[in-house]
Amino acid sequence: MGVVRIGQTKVSYALRRSATVSERRITVTPGRVEVLALTSDDDDEIDAFLRRKRRWLFNALREVDLYAARRPLVPRFATGSKIPYRGRMARLTVRRHDGAHIEISYHRGFVVDVPSWVGADHDAAVATEISVWLKQRVRRDVREIASAYAAKFNLQPRSIRVADMKGGWGSCGPAGNLTVNWLLVFAPRSVLEYVVAHELAHLRHRSHGRAFWSFLRSIMPSYEKPKAWLDVHQASLDAEFLRTVGFR
Repeated sequence: MGVVRIGQTKVSYALRRSATVSERRITVTPGRVEVLALTSDDDDEIDAFLRRKRRWLFNALREVDLYAARRPLVPRFATGSKIPYRGRMARLTVRRHDGAHIEISYHRGFVVDVPSWVGADHDAAVATEISVWLKQRVRRDVREIASAYAAKFNLQPRSIRVADMKGGWGSCGPAGNLTVNWLLVFAPRSVLEYVVAHELAHLRHRSHGRAFWSFLRSIMPSYEKPKAWLDVHQASLDAEFLRTVGFR
């Protein structure tokens, strides 16, 4: 465990190193702060990174604490509940129907039709079906975005995969295999596009040097705004944190 000081407050954090990530990352969940560092980082580099991120960390801790204080002790997936989707909270409407399966549609909010064979305590079933729907939607979005960049900039990944990543929002290794974290379905679509474009840019430039950022700007001139959104809100996209509102 390490400790970083923010004003008069000492914040303990768990340090984890990874050989597969290309950027350092801080994850904040209720009661826990984790720092993901590169295997090549020494203590001074990690300390410098944390000093740069002190204000962000302070805001993230406050956001997580406020969210945890407001949420109900038992997650509810009932009419009137709010579901995070593409950077906003979408209203959920749960209805009964006489079909054989749970059916989900989306138009300015989620509508879930639940068959009669599902009991009154339907939270788990609705949560599972919404999770499946969200994962299918983000897979479609990633493929659409990647296809557009391939056509316009000749950035063609070898494969495309959407997964529950334990560290980072995306990756594109030397073999050209693109992987994107499915949790980005909870971020605005522009943020998802930024991550896809960022990883595709690694097909031309492996490191995060000046040439990489210059190339990224050439293919996505507005990347700084969604990048800033992700820097500020990444804690609320963390898998552990989303489990507190009922997602698995």
